[in-house]
Amino acid sequence: MQTGTPQSPGESLRAVRLDKWKTLREEGRDPFRQTRFVRTHALSEVRAGHPGNDGVTVRVVGRVRAIRRHGGAAFVDVEDVSGRLQLHVERGQSEAFSLLDLLDLGDHVGAAGTVFQTRRGEVTVSVNELVILAKSLRGLPDKREGLRDVDARYRQRYLDLLANPDVREVFRMRSDMVRLVREFLVEKSFVEVETPILLTLAGGAEARPFATHHNALDMTLYLRIAMELHLKRLIVGGYEAVYEIGRVFRNEGIDTRHSPEFTMLELYWAYHDYEDMMDLVEQLVAHVVSQVRGSLRFESQGHMLDFTPPWPRVDLTERFQAKTGVSWFDVTTRDAAYALARRHHVEVQADQTRTQILDKITSQLVEPDLVEPSFLVHHPVDISPLAKRRGDDPRLTERFEAFCLGRELGNGFSELNDPVDQRRRFEEQQEERRRGNDEMPELDEDYLTALEYGMPPTAGVGLGIERLMMAVAGVSAIRDVIWFPALRPL
Repeated sequence: MQTGTPQSPGESLRAVRLDKWKTLREEGRDPFRQTRFVRTHALSEVRAGHPGNDGVTVRVVGRVRAIRRHGGAAFVDVEDVSGRLQLHVERGQSEAFSLLDLLDLGDHVGAAGTVFQTRRGEVTVSVNELVILAKSLRGLPDKREGLRDVDARYRQRYLDLLANPDVREVFRMRSDMVRLVREFLVEKSFVEVETPILLTLAGGAEARPFATHHNALDMTLYLRIAMELHLKRLIVGGYEAVYEIGRVFRNEGIDTRHSPEFTMLELYWAYHDYEDMMDLVEQLVAHVVSQVRGSLRFESQGHMLDFTPPWPRVDLTERFQAKTGVSWFDVTTRDAAYALARRHHVEVQADQTRTQILDKITSQLVEPDLVEPSFLVHHPVDISPLAKRRGDDPRLTERFEAFCLGRELGNGFSELNDPVDQRRRFEEQQEERRRGNDEMPELDEDYLTALEYGMPPTAGVGLGIERLMMAVAGVSAIRDVIWFPALRPL
């Protein structure tokens, strides 16, 4: 009588594959001892070279995706990063044919043989050498059903990529996008730099940082929430155009738009202002979109988008008043802001400040209308601590946010380079911090010292790579454009 818990189908399959691996080892053909297989052609090159390569000897590699036996022969479909190709193995090739009994879907193989075309016109390699290069001990997702468990797709991204070619295409587009950004900025004479990730102070944005401990120095360090303040130090140091593409970290919730770690492009351009930077952002995004999508007009998430410059400019305080019936500047207290939010059914938290509430109202009443690529401009000073004031209205700043599909893509402005004004605004942030707003950064004394050495008029912007990629790829969740997104533990 058998006892114990019956094996699941997956575990039974794994046991069978482990037995095949054991046989291979006993025969001196352990796949995990293979170190290399010299490849002469990618699979797509074999297909593309037909009919000129009939009879040509090739060496190819790939993962087994299908096995079809026909009496004394078998067809094996293999796949590499370039595409698929069919292998033909005949009984006459005794060593290669005998290996088929130990071959499973998902195994990596190397094959050598000659190219021919079947009666059905399929480009094929007639195999005279077959080697298992790595054994797949678990069954791959069904090729027809794919990987439909949404949670598994993100927790086991490797299976998602194997099962869903459209997912691989999204990430190919993402890689192309980052490459195109670099090429565009290099052409414009921007210098790529690297700034610290571990900091004694995390500034440049309003966000709660992650903290860690440096054992040797016995001190608390923070993961950066932005690159801004160090990049502007480089402008003080004599650079005129710098950029960085890198990870930033914010200790915040996870939803369709937010991830605790994401990729940011930040660039700073001396002797230019926010109008120049908006023009540059339009050109940069248009260049990337046209190359990745093949057009500046395409459908994304049910909307027809047109990234052709120039993009519309929407004045924030004017649109705020149109939506609420109240001027931003007439809402002078936290209680008045709270009452306005309640009147427009905007949920706010009890500990939020006046500016946080007004910002929340903007995000829910103004931003969702910004579906077409556009700029929200001229933000009030009280929500723009690092932006230069407008000359014609010192209550406002030379600031913009780029939007698409109701989501912020990036934030930029004419940088505040007046050290006295900057200190005053930092001190106002410290007052909010003392009142319990832990998203306000600590005062960065060294950055103020740097400003006192003189920073030229400068424009800067930070663009979220994932946010832009979401619009370009037509996906609605940020985790769809992050290879390994942060998830709650099971």
